Amino acid sequence: MVNLGSLKEIKDLRQVWPHEALNFTPWVAENIEMLGEAVGLDITVDETESSVGDFNVDIYASETGTDRKIIIENQLEDTDHDHLGKLITYASGKGADVIIWVVRNAREEHKAAIEWLNIHTDENIGFFLCEIKLFKIGNSDIAPSFNVIEKPNDWAKEIKKITSSNPTQQLRLEYWQEFVDYAFSNSNFSKEFNKRKPSTDHWMNLSLGSSSCHISISRIQKRNELDVELYIDEDKELFKSLILHKDDIESELGLKLDWRELPERKASRIVVEKSVELDNRDKWPEQFEWVMDVCLKLKKAFKKYI
Repeated sequence: MVNLGSLKEIKDLRQVWPHEALNFTPWVAENIEMLGEAVGLDITVDETESSVGDFNVDIYASETGTDRKIIIENQLEDTDHDHLGKLITYASGKGADVIIWVVRNAREEHKAAIEWLNIHTDENIGFFLCEIKLFKIGNSDIAPSFNVIEKPNDWAKEIKKITSSNPTQQLRLEYWQEFVDYAFSNSNFSKEFNKRKPSTDHWMNLSLGSSSCHISISRIQKRNELDVELYIDEDKELFKSLILHKDDIESELGLKLDWRELPERKASRIVVEKSVELDNRDKWPEQFEWVMDVCLKLKKAFKKYI
């Protein structure tokens, strides 16, 4: 007979985080992958207590590998009008594309307000309302959980609208959907990388937990090629420090890499290429296996130098 414990919710969040700015916001920043997984975004923290005129937004961030800007406002109490007003002010001041409001408890009028904003703002703007909960079983450690209460519901519709009239984008979306389903059912891969949302882009980015670089997977249709690379954004010194370890890195990988400093550009790339049949669906699982293997090897080999 298996003994089962009772799940108990800890209502007073300040038992764990006494102060919103000094305790809770730093914790959210340090555990941003947990929040990102809840809202379905790969988030990189750029600043905490980031200035907006005379005010500060709790967390200013970006979606890893894209230009989408994210603001996160934290509240260890029930939602209120004051924070809703701040949220809109900060979103305007930072030109945010994604706005995330993390609270202890979402009141009905504020759920309705976030739903209204998602319906009536531009389809490229998204508002999320998340509750943070704490649980424990008996004398176990306290476990946090983000619960998404309201989220944008028209992004998926926009993707369907685009893909219905564009077969190329439809194929990309199907490819990435199958890749996500395949790759993240693998425990080794899902342990190392956060699950990504499939899109119509020809690339998919995976976070390494650094704002300086990430892993990017690209479908190059015109060359029938898959690229997996370490993409370094605006940090030439990082590229130069990595290339000093070129022989050791390639030896550990068991792969020859194409080291592209790209001095005329802000970004640098370290690339592995493979010729494939992108239109042959029967070959997709084989391609996914290769991509997963290279991604895992890249993360292991480069992480010690980043």
